[in-house]
Amino acid sequence: MTAEAITVLGLGNLGRALAEAFSRGGHPVTVWNRSAGKASGLAATVARSAPEAVAASGLVVVALLDHEAAHQVLRDVDVRGKALVNLTSGTPDDARDLARWADEHGAEYLHGAVYAVPQTIGTDASSIIYSGSAEVAERKSLTLLGKMTYLGADAGRASGYDVAILAGMYGLLGGFLHAAALARANGIGVADLTPLLASWLTDLQPALTTFAAEIDASTYDNAESSLAMNQSGLATLIRAARAQGVPFAGLDAVKALVDRQVDAGRGQESLARAVESFGVASQGLAGGQQEDRH
Repeated sequence: MTAEAITVLGLGNLGRALAEAFSRGGHPVTVWNRSAGKASGLAATVARSAPEAVAASGLVVVALLDHEAAHQVLRDVDVRGKALVNLTSGTPDDARDLARWADEHGAEYLHGAVYAVPQTIGTDASSIIYSGSAEVAERKSLTLLGKMTYLGADAGRASGYDVAILAGMYGLLGGFLHAAALARANGIGVADLTPLLASWLTDLQPALTTFAAEIDASTYDNAESSLAMNQSGLATLIRAARAQGVPFAGLDAVKALVDRQVDAGRGQESLARAVESFGVASQGLAGGQQEDRH
C-alpha cells in the first residue's frame, strides 16, 4: 500500500524535525518555508509556494511561528478536502478560530501541542496532545511523531491544556532561578543545591494531587497545609530574600493570593483555596465540552 503523502509548512527547528520523522517513516514529504534554504539536507520535495505544497498532500502539518503566521499562510490556500494538523503555538481561541476557518473552507482540523525538544521528535521522549477532528487524530502517520493523547472534539482544548502546563513550567523555572540567586547570595553552588531541590519538588507530587482534587471539588476542609501557615512561611521567605538583596515579585504575587483568602476568614482552610483568588470559575470546561479522552 502506498504511504500517505504529507506536507509540512514551516521549517524551523520543529518543522524540520517533523519532516524528518515522516520521511524516516517512509512517507513522501513535501515541505515549504518562506526561506527555501532551510530545506537543505531534507529528504523531501521542496515546494515553491504554500499553495503548491498543500496541493501535494492530503495531510498538511503546520509548524509556523505563531497563530497570525499560520492564518496568513493558510488563508490564500485551497484546503478543500485536506486534513490540517496545526502544531503552531497559540491560545485556545486561536485554535478555535482556525478550526472554524477550516470548516468553512472544507477542511478537517486538528490542533496539537508538542512536549519535546526537536531532536526527540519521533521517539518515546516526544509527547503531543491533540484536540479537534477525531478522524484526523486517528491517522497512523501521526504516531510517528511520538506519544499522542487525544483530548476531544473542541479544537481549543489542547491549547487550554498547553497554556496551563506552560504557565506551571515557567512558574517552576522562575522559582528555580530565584532559588539559584538565593543560593549564590549564601555562597552555595547552584549545582550543589539542585539535587536537593529536585528531590523536594518530586516529594511534593502527592500534595499537588491532593490540591487538584480539592480544587476540582471546591472543597478545602483539609488544613494539613493551611493558608494561615503558608502565609507566615511566605512572609518569612520574602523577608529573607529582601535581606539578601534578591527579592522576587513572584513570591509577593503568591502571598497576595493567600492574603486575599486569609482576609476573607479562610485561614484555616487548605492552601489550595488560593486558586479562588484568581476569580476563575472552577466549574465547567472551556468551550462547553465535556472531557473526552481515548
